[in-house]
Amino acid sequence: MKPLPFLLLLLLTAASAQEYPLGPDSQPQPGVPKGAVTQHKWTSTIFPGTVRDYWVYVPAQHDAARPAPVMIFQDGGGFVGEKSRWRANIVLDNLIHKMQIPPVIGIFIDPGVLPAESPQHQPRFNRSFEYDALGDRYARFLIEEILPEVAKRHSLSSDPNDRGIAGSSSGAIAAFTAAWNRPDAFRRVLSFIGSYTNLRGGNIYPSLIRKTEPKPLRVYLQDGRNDLNIYSGSWWIGNQDMAAALEYAGYDSTFVTGNEAHNNIHGSAILPHALRWLWRDHPAPIATLTPKAERHFVREILDPASGWELLSQDHKFTEGPTVAPSGDVYFTDIPNNRIHRIDASGKVTVFKEDTGAANGLMFGPDGRLYACQNGRKRIVAYTITGGAEHVIAEDVNSNDLVVTANGEIYFTDPGNQQVWHIDARGNKRVAHKGIERPNGIMLSPDQSLLTVADSRGKWVWSFQIQSDGSLAHGQPFYRLETPDESSVSTADGMTIDSEGHLYVTTRIGLQICDQPGRVVGIVNKPHAGSLSNAVFAGPELAYLYVTAGDKVYRRKTRRKGVLPWQVSQLPRPRL
Repeated sequence: MKPLPFLLLLLLTAASAQEYPLGPDSQPQPGVPKGAVTQHKWTSTIFPGTVRDYWVYVPAQHDAARPAPVMIFQDGGGFVGEKSRWRANIVLDNLIHKMQIPPVIGIFIDPGVLPAESPQHQPRFNRSFEYDALGDRYARFLIEEILPEVAKRHSLSSDPNDRGIAGSSSGAIAAFTAAWNRPDAFRRVLSFIGSYTNLRGGNIYPSLIRKTEPKPLRVYLQDGRNDLNIYSGSWWIGNQDMAAALEYAGYDSTFVTGNEAHNNIHGSAILPHALRWLWRDHPAPIATLTPKAERHFVREILDPASGWELLSQDHKFTEGPTVAPSGDVYFTDIPNNRIHRIDASGKVTVFKEDTGAANGLMFGPDGRLYACQNGRKRIVAYTITGGAEHVIAEDVNSNDLVVTANGEIYFTDPGNQQVWHIDARGNKRVAHKGIERPNGIMLSPDQSLLTVADSRGKWVWSFQIQSDGSLAHGQPFYRLETPDESSVSTADGMTIDSEGHLYVTTRIGLQICDQPGRVVGIVNKPHAGSLSNAVFAGPELAYLYVTAGDKVYRRKTRRKGVLPWQVSQLPRPRL
């Protein structure tokens, strides 16, 4: 296809501008105080060596004694200024003056460029690397570098409900990604002609939105029917998918459509409307849920009235939670060489000191607590009354373990890429070798299958247990979602419910897999740190406990766990 003549392009642009003219709120108005705009430069460390311009808009109504709400615009040079089509600072002047949005401080920031070493060399342009990537790097850049720098001159609110973030095209997906990864920092998103296609994997977002426990975000989408349709996908279809997913998951969202192509003509015309919609009802916080969220599949599992409850903290590193016959939870603090107990009321006590860096725990059918005592290279069992220690196996490296209904043990040995089996007579052998880093391990409720998490990949393996305890027919069966930065899931501890759904702790959250091996839900982490393990316990085994760094949390669910030493049948899976 030949390119359109330049004159024809001008005529088409003029016609489009007439269809979507800039309204009064995009024009300077008499009597409206003008905010001050200052330009600055920044050299980043998170994006090493890159330099960029950014502009700070301070409204005339700003009260220096009060922390101000913030509005961040990607591709800032195109949004700021009276000569731009967006004229965002003029729009802010008018809407703030009419008290239709709060007196926000605007931060308009360009993507970074790594300068060339000499005039003969080309700079490295960072826009796609920063904007189209799905990880938290760009959010960290804003949170750790730009916002603190602006806060040296102006008092900024740290409340995520007081922070909006906007962009167009790749800048739009950057805005959504920052809020998606860090809802503790950003909760209001404006997305114009967003690049939700496979430039760098952005086409996965509609699926993730449908699977992941809803986050407290408000999202405004805009796109045109004549947007790009290229090698990475269709922008129009991608934005429709995003809008449908947000609506399905119950988000506070809207989708404004038009007839434009990949340009700012429609978006700039509706920028005032978008900002009013985004900041409506401020300072009321963004709600986590709307009534529509009840149909989100993860709501079949989680109690929508309950969130994460902090039970214990100030440990060094918590791991190995397991359920006792009483429903109590026992967990390890590996560096402190302790095992703790949590009763049904949430009270935490020390069960055992000097545990030899015990890691994974599991109760057996004999009522004893089995432990991977890796600091002493052995598997041990403790009696619950008195805590007497009995050695089960020596000279082994171990991480996590399960105990079958007939008293046999399987445990993982990550460093040697092995899964071990100890029979009822205490004989040990390697049952499988070759998983890159076998970590968490779990029995199916009917005790016929053994699942092993590979923390270096995106798979949880499934093996069939044979009559002699050997493992056969191994498959990388459960496919986990992995973060943008790498294909490493960090899959760790696991638990299982009475429906046969497997719960796997990973970097991006607690992933829920159905019996056929598909991720059907992702539970948000209680904080930005890592999860190490999970277990169903408490009254009626209806509480999900997780160990997370130095803390232990729980939350109420609509599912029930199973006691791992009791054989139970599963319903037929929905294929």
